Amino acid sequence: MSTGPEAAGSARVDVETAIAVRGLVKCFGEVRALDGVDLDVRTGTVLGLLGPNGAGKTTLVRVLATLLTPDEGTASVVGLDVIRDAAALRHRIGLAGQYAAVDENLTGLENLTMVGRLYGSSRAAAKRRGRELLERFDLVDAGGRTTATYSGGMRRRLDLAAALVAKPAVLFLDEPTNGLDPRSRISLWETIEDLVAEGTTVLLTTQYLDEADRLADSIAVIDHGRVIASGTAVELQDRVGGERLEIALEDAADLDAAVSALAPMAAETATGEGAIVSAPVRTRSGAIAEAVKLLTEQGIGVDDISLRRPTLDDVFLSLTGHAAQDAEQPSGAEETA
Repeated sequence: MSTGPEAAGSARVDVETAIAVRGLVKCFGEVRALDGVDLDVRTGTVLGLLGPNGAGKTTLVRVLATLLTPDEGTASVVGLDVIRDAAALRHRIGLAGQYAAVDENLTGLENLTMVGRLYGSSRAAAKRRGRELLERFDLVDAGGRTTATYSGGMRRRLDLAAALVAKPAVLFLDEPTNGLDPRSRISLWETIEDLVAEGTTVLLTTQYLDEADRLADSIAVIDHGRVIASGTAVELQDRVGGERLEIALEDAADLDAAVSALAPMAAETATGEGAIVSAPVRTRSGAIAEAVKLLTEQGIGVDDISLRRPTLDDVFLSLTGHAAQDAEQPSGAEETA
């Protein structure tokens, strides 16, 4: 892993890997928010970091963004070490957190201009970049208004615009759509997709499985400070199992009989609850027709039947034993660090 010990601008960068993490540990008192994390993110891709509150997602982002110092391990972003090259690295990354970090007393343009000035741009250049971003994020009409008048979705777009002022190579998005309405979420997803198409590398933390499924090229599942699984959405789904039939019976009293009837075609024992039977199947082709035939032969009525792959919800439940948003945040967890 390249850790970039050289001065700013001269570090050797692995063009294939934008983020490299090895054995990262961070503790808050007795809580190990990160407990030996290993992670790689390829340049120009989106890594979805998936996990419940308190899992370690925000702590990892803060370490990679040079806001926290790890207790053990190493991490580099675009070839720059997060400790030794922190000052140089801050000019190469952008960060948008769970809550829009905008000054409500300033206008949208003034917020963006201020960020540009903090990065060292002249006032004219900072204002010019600010206007470009207001146009990109459809905020031109609101650019002269104080952000106290902005909706939640507008504030989140402005916050993302601020993270892009310095044209970062790597963008950290910490639950960027948390609390947004469906329309604002979709709009932000489209913006992220556009950025990646232009070559930006994104590390996205989220509790929303549909968000990871849509945006991420690869996914890492983190729980209790450890990465417990990684891969593409399809690879993670395959770990849970292949296709499965979901069958709604006309009569819940037929549940046991239906489980038995489906045994010849099931990859493993079918399960059921109430009037719903779930049966993993060996092959997709003809599975629905075969299931209906087997059930009909036993006089079992079918109200509805469908064939589906495991969802990321299924993956998360299988890996952690709880749903993605069910875990309680432990005392001292990273969200308050």
